Amino acid sequence: MNGAVATQAHAEEVARGERFEFGKNWSRFLAVLNDERIAEAEQSLRQMLELGPDGRLDGKRFLDIGSGSGLFSLAARRLGARVHSFDYDPHSVACTRELRRRYFADDAAWTVEEGSVLDADYVRSLGTFDVVYSWGVLHHTGQMWTAIEHATLPVAPGGRLFIAIYNKQPFLSGYWTGVKRVYNHAPAPAKALLHWGFFAFFATELLVADVLRGRSPLARYRGQERRGMSIYRDVADWVGGYPFEVASPEEIFRFLKPRGFSLQTLVTVAGKHGCNEFVFRRDA
Repeated sequence: MNGAVATQAHAEEVARGERFEFGKNWSRFLAVLNDERIAEAEQSLRQMLELGPDGRLDGKRFLDIGSGSGLFSLAARRLGARVHSFDYDPHSVACTRELRRRYFADDAAWTVEEGSVLDADYVRSLGTFDVVYSWGVLHHTGQMWTAIEHATLPVAPGGRLFIAIYNKQPFLSGYWTGVKRVYNHAPAPAKALLHWGFFAFFATELLVADVLRGRSPLARYRGQERRGMSIYRDVADWVGGYPFEVASPEEIFRFLKPRGFSLQTLVTVAGKHGCNEFVFRRDA
């Protein structure tokens, strides 16, 4: 699927209420992006990839599937990796290109383009990578298991697959699917009400939790403890994020193990909503 075809398909899905405009949401995030948030993103990669506090990715090839805002492509590049970023959403592609322009203008070691992880031929054409990264993306394709399978294709022998997938909850996953469908079919004023209503709910919930634990609530709003991301934009992504699929950690493990992947790192949301994070290593 070339860029023009992908752009047209994306626009048609949005018009039918079948897809949230993730890229437009993340384009607004760029207004609050700063060095502190970028440092948090770098630290998140170091921690999950077990690089150590000062570890780097020099000489490594890093594929960002569904680059979104471009923050983690930027973080990987700053850590020394050669980066290839792609996204199905043309606004996300524009976001990633903007970050490349700001921080690594005309850099031959960072490529940004439009593409779909559901296009196996396209994914294969990219070659192999030491790290394939796709955080909170594959469950928004409408074909999650196909997307996960395709994400394995470019992982080099001994390379790592770092993915984050929404956690399956027996009742609440169905509830949130309904909320997201309503949001994407609603007129703009109703979308704004849903966004602000859920933001107020989640912000209050997190505020109470932080106060009870003796932590500063401001840390969340500055991107600390959130991989450098924005809680306000994360809520928009959560409430509107459709297509929407989920999986338990056990299902992800059972899917990838027979495909030659061994679990290296796992961080779960402890049965709550949100993304479980996995780092798998491909057997050499």
